[in-house]
Amino acid sequence: MALNPIPSLKSFANETIFSYTCHFSTMSDNLLVYINGEFVPESEAKISIFDHGFLYGDGVFEGIRAYNGKVFKLKEHIDRLYDSAKAIDLQIPIGKEEFIEIILETLRRNGLRDAYIRPIVTRGVGDLGLDPRKCSKPSIIVITKPWGKLYGDLYEKGLTAVTVGVRRISFDALPPNIKSLNYLNNILAKIEANAKGGDEAIFLDRNGYVSEGSGDNIFIVKNGVVMTPPTINNLKGITREVVIELVKKLNIPFRETNLGLYDLYTADEVFVTGTAAEIAPIVVIDGRKIGDGRPGEVTKKLMDEFRKLTETEGVPIYE
Repeated sequence: MALNPIPSLKSFANETIFSYTCHFSTMSDNLLVYINGEFVPESEAKISIFDHGFLYGDGVFEGIRAYNGKVFKLKEHIDRLYDSAKAIDLQIPIGKEEFIEIILETLRRNGLRDAYIRPIVTRGVGDLGLDPRKCSKPSIIVITKPWGKLYGDLYEKGLTAVTVGVRRISFDALPPNIKSLNYLNNILAKIEANAKGGDEAIFLDRNGYVSEGSGDNIFIVKNGVVMTPPTINNLKGITREVVIELVKKLNIPFRETNLGLYDLYTADEVFVTGTAAEIAPIVVIDGRKIGDGRPGEVTKKLMDEFRKLTETEGVPIYE
């Protein structure tokens, strides 16, 4: 399906992008997706079956949010995307500024102000073998979708979490700070949590230390001190860093330290953080009530401060 752009031209690098001034893709079930230099409707978006991102999960991605016409922590997410790519020896064929402009233009073409954004870089088309040298050029994809609260009304009530038997893959096998397209470890944890009736899974690492949730970082509050595990066994979350900054700004004592199951069960408060989850309170873990079984005061304060931050900070989509 060809699109006739209304030419308010914006050029960057070696590619020209058209900015829509009045016409947008307004059908939420058929928004435009950026794929390798083209904007195509979701229903027509395709990659090769020989793309190693599809065949082997060989690629990297990010999850980003836009709030009220601004993309929150866009630079930080793009920096992490490029770090992940470097860690797997994947050369992204465009610069960071160009990638940022592609993301903003995808949002503009879809007329979105509040959205979830998924930039993806795959190894590209190769053969059925594993050798990445057979992949001539990476594939670049940007998906943007309207998306509300991940956990719905559970932000008020609190989540029920369960620890899972699946261990977080070891950092000396596949470092969790590589945000790769291979999410099977996380999916297995989610499957187990679903079977146990949990809203979220909690990973332990191979040493029995608390790692993270299936898609978010984890914090506890005990005797007024906020604590979270070091990122050797969990993702260096962007929202995690924002929360740490907020904790320090509010003069709340903070420690980065290894945590065990005992620390979870006996915490006064537990919450998880992530781009999709934002800040979500956990009130039950493995059948044990956390604190008084309701979202705690520190958690609620951080949720409020985080909301204020997302309302004011970010890279403008429309200028």
